[in-house]
Amino acid sequence: MKYTVITGASSGIGYETALAFASRGKNLIIVARRKDELEKLKQEIEQINPNLEVVIRTTDLSVSKNVYELYEDLKNYQIETWINNAGFGNFASVADQNLNKIESMLHVNIEALTIFSSLYARDYSKVEGTQLINVSSAGGYRILESSVTYCATKFYVSAFTEGLAQELKAQGANMQAKVLAPASTETEFAKRAFDLNDFSLEGVVPKYHTAKEMAEFMLELYDSEKVLGIVNGSTYEFELKDPIFPYAAIKRS
Repeated sequence: MKYTVITGASSGIGYETALAFASRGKNLIIVARRKDELEKLKQEIEQINPNLEVVIRTTDLSVSKNVYELYEDLKNYQIETWINNAGFGNFASVADQNLNKIESMLHVNIEALTIFSSLYARDYSKVEGTQLINVSSAGGYRILESSVTYCATKFYVSAFTEGLAQELKAQGANMQAKVLAPASTETEFAKRAFDLNDFSLEGVVPKYHTAKEMAEFMLELYDSEKVLGIVNGSTYEFELKDPIFPYAAIKRS
């Protein structure tokens, strides 16, 4: 049996992506901190296809030892696709940002994603049909006001994943590495970024997508041969592209 791993699956894009992959008949390993939300997701998936296996794993990915332990715990599963969706943002000036929150954000957005990506590439780069999809942001390709540190983490995700895609291609690897870059999406993201109990994008931004729409874009990226799936910040159209960041291969004599 083959499985798709989705981190940050308890809400938003991760939750809807799990449902979208379930509709494709994919067995799932869903990861997040909130077990009750994962149980709810599992029940919803069972309504879509009761024959699928849904494995729940609860952990806090801001703790590096948890990241290694989770990957080791999944060694007995054949993982076809790994989606690093877990992450969160922060809106504040650099001088005023809460450094405890920033430290956790760096651990989740950068450290956990890098560890999972590295270990998965190490074990599966030669396996036919495998994909690694890392969720970045439109803020991973341009810096947004009052969100400098968050954007910097997503620039890392974008550059790291595009670079890995180039590396795998040069090695003739079977695995594909891809990056999804959403723009404003109706999820719990803004609530956590602003540290609010409730928040809606309605009337705040001119355009946005639902999490379900972003999950559909995720499937478009999954089905394509392109490396980047990005929401155009001006038109809000979803575009599939080749890598954007320049990549300089080292010439060896």
